[in-house]
Amino acid sequence: MPRNMTDRTPAYTFPPGEFLKDALDELGWSQTEFAEIIGRKANVVNEIIMGKRSITPDTAREIAAALDTTPQYWLNLESAYQLAKTSPADERIAREAEMRKRFPVRDLAKRGWLPQRPGESMEASVCRFFGIASIGDPITGSFAAWRKNNEDVSTIQLAWLIRVKRLAEAMVVPKFSETLLRDALVQLEALMVDPEEVRHVPRILHDCGVRFLVVEPLPGSRIDGVCFWLDKNRSPVIALSLKGGDQIDRFWFNLRHEIEHILRLEGRDNPVIDNFEDDDRLTDESERAADAAAADFCVPRLKMESFIRRHDPIYSKPGLIGFSKLVKRHPGIVAGQIQKHLNRWDLFKQYQAKVRHVLIRTAMTDGYGVTPHLKEI
Repeated sequence: MPRNMTDRTPAYTFPPGEFLKDALDELGWSQTEFAEIIGRKANVVNEIIMGKRSITPDTAREIAAALDTTPQYWLNLESAYQLAKTSPADERIAREAEMRKRFPVRDLAKRGWLPQRPGESMEASVCRFFGIASIGDPITGSFAAWRKNNEDVSTIQLAWLIRVKRLAEAMVVPKFSETLLRDALVQLEALMVDPEEVRHVPRILHDCGVRFLVVEPLPGSRIDGVCFWLDKNRSPVIALSLKGGDQIDRFWFNLRHEIEHILRLEGRDNPVIDNFEDDDRLTDESERAADAAAADFCVPRLKMESFIRRHDPIYSKPGLIGFSKLVKRHPGIVAGQIQKHLNRWDLFKQYQAKVRHVLIRTAMTDGYGVTPHLKEI
């Protein structure tokens, strides 16, 4: 046996044949001679030395017998070498797993938010979307500071917000006018009789300098709407997800809620992210104020309270229709407010007209079968 052979530290980046060659050189044996010793063809020994043939249990026993070592030594060298060859693949798999644990890659790709340049990996596309150099880097920039109710915004929510912001930046609107927006409330109110009239909402808001979007939510994002400002707090943005459905009452309530945030000049330092299923939000005075404005817009509060006093506990369809005509609202909007006041979600459900299919015909929309194409960054 060559001296100290079993004491050597294997260099696992080399094939076992390198160690065999060193042993033969030390003994002064040629490959042909060694092949004769172990009863193999010379090309078998040569291929092992060149790393073109793996050491099997049989050849391990034969080599060990000739060199006074153990078969396990040679099998260990072979196993370590084969593992070393797969390490780049293992690293790729680990990075892929890390990326998919941290980011909603599948959902972003399905929405067309991760366009890949020629030869670009999915990892590079994800990093480009979030504005980071590596998948392990923290997300920095203006998005990193966004918080909701003093809690960090989740990565899924952040992805939705990033998409909304980029779409909004691509929109062209006139200079924002608070006066025009307040005046526009009268125009918007006139649309609340007929679901088809929601098609005018994007134009009315545009004329006031408000960027309005509909962006389908990502699974688990838990966002109904958002309000924030662009161009150094000079240009407001409203985005609705229509997460809870596209019923007419929810649309008008959510829209007026976000408009109130704009009129109160909220969302400038941090976006106002609304999830109307979150009861904790009502501890915030601005949320209570926006809710009150939205409810009063859907049905004037005093008229709503009067209707409930006169009809409770028996509510009829003729009564609903008559009151809806009185306040010039679609019955579904009135029904929604009755449900909220009484916590009776079963009442008049048949009047909940759908509006999404109308709205996305005129609004900047992402999702619900629509995929706008943005210029790559």
